[in-house]
Amino acid sequence: MASEFPALLATVLDAALIIASAVTLLAAYRVIRGPTVPDRVVALDTIGTNVVAIAILFALTTDTGLFITVGLVLAIIGFISTITVARFITEGDIIQ
Repeated sequence: MASEFPALLATVLDAALIIASAVTLLAAYRVIRGPTVPDRVVALDTIGTNVVAIAILFALTTDTGLFITVGLVLAIIGFISTITVARFITEGDIIQ
């Protein structure tokens, strides 16, 4: 039972990578064809979140810690960009 766990975990990680990639492509479609600007912003935020998830899943798959750091940096950049765009949409200006 214990020897089957790493093979099952590798399969689950591969499936999660494929699903996260597919969802990212669907969000990219929403960015391109989104009817309104807020829809596109939400889709961009979703892409950022999915890229972080892909980086973490890839780090788990390859057992490389560098991609954890990359994921954290991408999460910080995504958070700042989402706040900036939301402020621009609501107030029309980023810096007052």
